[in-house]
Amino acid sequence: MVLILIALGPIVFAVAGTYVVLSAASLVMYGVDKAAAEQGRRRVPEITLHLVSVAGGWPGALVGQRVFRHKTRKQPFRAVFWWTVVVNCVALAWLVCGTPTSWPR
Repeated sequence: MVLILIALGPIVFAVAGTYVVLSAASLVMYGVDKAAAEQGRRRVPEITLHLVSVAGGWPGALVGQRVFRHKTRKQPFRAVFWWTVVVNCVALAWLVCGTPTSWPR
């Protein structure tokens, strides 16, 4: 997905870079939260994880869930997570393709 965005042009290159940075941040946040959970320390709030996901960090969140085996069984969290993915993908499509009024008829 990121490679396709880069190929679409320089403005979209910035969007792709944002996805890479937010995905890396999200991956780190999942690792930090998993470690905090295991050690009984203060956790990363779920809303923070979701906000980073909806902003474009969901690919890193998905990897973090698998790598750290974290937040994979909590169904309410997973449902909201997948909604953040859908919302982000719709927003990305709108950004890349434009509004429906700009589509050819």
